Amino acid sequence: METFVDFLVAHGMWGMLLSSFLAGSVLPFSSELVMLGLLAVGTDATELLVCATLGNTLGGVFNYGIGSLGKVEWIERITKVSPEKLERGLKYVRKYGSWAGLLAWVPILGSVITVSMGFLRCRFLYSAFNMAVGKFVRYALIISAYIAV
Repeated sequence: METFVDFLVAHGMWGMLLSSFLAGSVLPFSSELVMLGLLAVGTDATELLVCATLGNTLGGVFNYGIGSLGKVEWIERITKVSPEKLERGLKYVRKYGSWAGLLAWVPILGSVITVSMGFLRCRFLYSAFNMAVGKFVRYALIISAYIAV
């Protein structure tokens, strides 16, 4: 994993975009390592914030697309999400709708939420916007914490 993170850091913004996409999708990955590595080598924080938010949101949109396939069996097979977790995500999204996208940044839960939003056919633009807002705030806090130290 370390060499892959080094590879992504070496590719600058493209590496940040790819790592944040992977982290935002159902694939387990930590884009924070790449972000911190790029901050350490002096990459512009604003550019990082934009790339990370875009990539992570696109990862959430990818999950939304998987959910919109509409077959629980496919979702479970593709995402490796247990039926219990999927049902928990569906319950949460039924209650909050597209607003649930604000928590799409939360590890594991975020993937379940974004898949559930697609499965329940929440309004796409609202869902994507709320995902982007939540992910933007998260990355902004990470960058702010790094700069403060």
